[in-house]
Amino acid sequence: MRPTAVITIDAPDGQELSVIGDTYRLVITGEQTGGAYATIEMLIPPGGGPGPHAHAGFQESFYVLEGEVVVRSESQTYTARQGAFVSIPLGGPVHSFKNETDAVARLLCTVVPAGLEKFFQEIGQPVAAGAFLPPPPPMSPADQQRLAEVAKRYGQELFPPDYLTK
Repeated sequence: MRPTAVITIDAPDGQELSVIGDTYRLVITGEQTGGAYATIEMLIPPGGGPGPHAHAGFQESFYVLEGEVVVRSESQTYTARQGAFVSIPLGGPVHSFKNETDAVARLLCTVVPAGLEKFFQEIGQPVAAGAFLPPPPPMSPADQQRLAEVAKRYGQELFPPDYLTK
């Protein structure tokens, strides 16, 4: 039987979270898609973006709506500018992205299957739409260990900040 309802999300809807200095809006979550996928709008301030990580259990894709980010993996470095699309395949190569400009970058991220958004809900802090919390201080080794343990529960493996640049 076909679903009868179309899912619609208004522009301001979706939970807004500050995640380690970036601001993410959970546009649509696994709860709304039966776990099939989740889409997250990401605002990445200058200097922002996640450190090196991998996730073997889901595919992650980014579309750059505004600005640019530098995407690094073990095999390449790519500057993704407005209109660029980046796909991190299932199997999870180690990757990161960083906004190395002086303007905010805005990305649309889709993960298949859903689940990454739950990680962001656990580690993030509620924030007003489009707002940024001050950058967090450097994490202590104990904080890094706790974050790695939470990440692991959501199928992610974290790597040292210099993993892709050394």
